[in-house]
Amino acid sequence: MDKLGSAHFDISGVQPLTPPSPEPARGRPLGSCRRRSLTAAIVTAIAFLALCHSIRKCGLPSSHKPLHLLPYYSSQNDSQHENPFNWADISPSRTLTWHPCYTTPSNPSGLDCARLDIPLDWLAPSESHRVILAIVRLRATSQPSRGPIIFNPGGPGGSGIWSLRDHGRDLQTIVGEDYDIVSFDPRGVGASVPRVECWGSQMDRMFWEMQASAEVLDAHEGAVYGAFARAAALSRVCEAAQGGEEGILRHVGTTYHARDMIEVWEQMVGKEGGGLRYWGFSYGTVLGGTFAAMYPDKVERMVCDGNVDLNEWYQRVDYVNFVRDTDKVMGAFYFFCHQAGPLRCGFWAETPAKVRERLEHLLAQLRITPIIIPSSTGEPGTSLPELVTYSHVIRMLATALYQPIYRFQRVASVLAALEAGDGRPYQAYTSLDQPSSPFPFCPTEDTTPSPPADAEEGTPDSFAAILCTDGEPFTHTPTSYLTYTRSILNLSIVVGGEQATTRVSCAGRTVRSKWRFAGPFEGNTSFPILFVNNVADNVTPLVSARNNSAGFPGSVVLVQNSYGHTSLAAASRCTAGWVRGYFREGKMPGAGTVCEGDGVPFGDSGVGYGEEGPVEGVEADGIGRALRRLEGEGWGLGFGL
Repeated sequence: MDKLGSAHFDISGVQPLTPPSPEPARGRPLGSCRRRSLTAAIVTAIAFLALCHSIRKCGLPSSHKPLHLLPYYSSQNDSQHENPFNWADISPSRTLTWHPCYTTPSNPSGLDCARLDIPLDWLAPSESHRVILAIVRLRATSQPSRGPIIFNPGGPGGSGIWSLRDHGRDLQTIVGEDYDIVSFDPRGVGASVPRVECWGSQMDRMFWEMQASAEVLDAHEGAVYGAFARAAALSRVCEAAQGGEEGILRHVGTTYHARDMIEVWEQMVGKEGGGLRYWGFSYGTVLGGTFAAMYPDKVERMVCDGNVDLNEWYQRVDYVNFVRDTDKVMGAFYFFCHQAGPLRCGFWAETPAKVRERLEHLLAQLRITPIIIPSSTGEPGTSLPELVTYSHVIRMLATALYQPIYRFQRVASVLAALEAGDGRPYQAYTSLDQPSSPFPFCPTEDTTPSPPADAEEGTPDSFAAILCTDGEPFTHTPTSYLTYTRSILNLSIVVGGEQATTRVSCAGRTVRSKWRFAGPFEGNTSFPILFVNNVADNVTPLVSARNNSAGFPGSVVLVQNSYGHTSLAAASRCTAGWVRGYFREGKMPGAGTVCEGDGVPFGDSGVGYGEEGPVEGVEADGIGRALRRLEGEGWGLGFGL
């Protein structure tokens, strides 16, 4: 058995590590990690909806406007966000005008918010067809300010507003408190309007979701056909709801987002204020790479972290590169579980291969005999019994691969309990990801409702809208998609059945983007791009960073010797130091530079720190604490990339 590695891996030639992966039986299969299973909370919602309908008509608010045209209303009830903020209180303007927003007791100055009125169609601007972008700014706390950095958290469909509101301070700590951190909800997403919204009411959306199969695509062969038909049905609903060829879908692709960024940037700094400073994660690397290829002379600084293969995103029907490293991250679970020992890993075995065999045996058993969770007696959940199936566990594993340090230890304990026939730890673990607030179907007053995304990660319906108008036309039939699914299962053996759902969301889509830049993805940017990638990333592999870098002279790929999605999945003061030095002084790491992570899965928090890179001392300690907080946040965890 080859050694997978240790707390500090030996990377020869900066090649991705190969975790121990003795060939298991083929035939296990990603998609987005959006969880569509019928959870206990949703089952309970059926009774709630029936009561709701008998008391009050659920659906559109009294304005009778479609949901996608209503302003975004944020109504967090947690202690961090006590003061509700209503975007409708800000009047849109064609000149960027900041307003105070999102104040809290701990941060009375809050953030700055703006609603910028821009053309729907940049190729044929019109006075009547407009888009309103929602933009947020975290001001520099140290003067003089160095100006703004635009940040994108990923997606497509992820909310920059949500991410910056909750994580902006930590991001600012990394680059320096003398930068403004700015983000926006891309057109079609979240607080920007019109929003991509397939359903006329939240009740319709929930009933549609409750019809969804809980199965991953390798649960049985028919699962692929069902998923294909369901995706095609949703595509028809969405295109009809958005006005087909006349609606926003023709103007919602990444090409438009890139042009929108020019407008946002120049409104902030002026046309002569210098080039774009940009920091993008996951799908944010698609936006960054598209911008750099379209406007290379407008790039002053650009960091792309967790890289999507640009040519594959735009030019191929079948996506395969995104799963190249998935099994390497799964292999890290086997290795680090074994290395940690039975006290730290509840699913421990004598060798990494035996950990894998133990998991394979459990999954095989779950295919035949799901675990029954009895009716709740004070445990998290409902009074109804529940099942834990093969598909449930595959989805749990697929999610855990995004955040190995944060999730592996807890998942190992859940697996051990399932092996013993106890599903309650699984129920408790998955309940952590469920909404804590009541289902918002029936507002107590006729007010603007909270958006379908619940003021959190973004707008689920915009995922397919952007993905499918960016890419080549989807030409698969159900049978050819089954063949594609099998190819994904051969690359991502354990969780490929969940990963293969990503591309099927384009089944039945007919609307094409009016303005679609599809390459070439190359250009001599005004300043070289810094690409950052983990040595093994479950959805954006290292090879994609190298492929993208090849088109941009002078760019460098900084490798972080960690597992999971984006460098933020594993804190590394070394990586953060290079990012900080790049933005502040234009420092570029040398070719072949590898940063160690500050810790490993199943390890003590804060143990095993790597090199500090260009920062050290008190400054590095502050950055380290910020990274630890970001480590558990799940970048790109809601929308696939």
